[in-house]
Amino acid sequence: MNAPRLAIQRANDCFRKADYARWHRQQSKMHILRSQLGFTDAPSGRPSTCQDCRHYHGIAYGYGHQRAVLICGFHPHGWQGEQCPDWQFTSSLEQSPENP
Repeated sequence: MNAPRLAIQRANDCFRKADYARWHRQQSKMHILRSQLGFTDAPSGRPSTCQDCRHYHGIAYGYGHQRAVLICGFHPHGWQGEQCPDWQFTSSLEQSPENP
């Protein structure tokens, strides 16, 4: 009874490894292409209205298909308009964990 389950688990692990290798190879190709085109920085995952906002959280919670990113406490899915009414500037010094 455990033999088929072990074989399926081993096959799933092989598929996961292959999928990760494919994803990593694609990311490497995109990085090389960006550098060849003159773009030095990878695009930010932060929504444009949330740039430099002190309320930005951006951590994903949940597992599988129910995984969701919590953008901020005011607007969990992010602000959809041009300017967020709750936006507050934060400096890079405030974001570092060394400075409480």
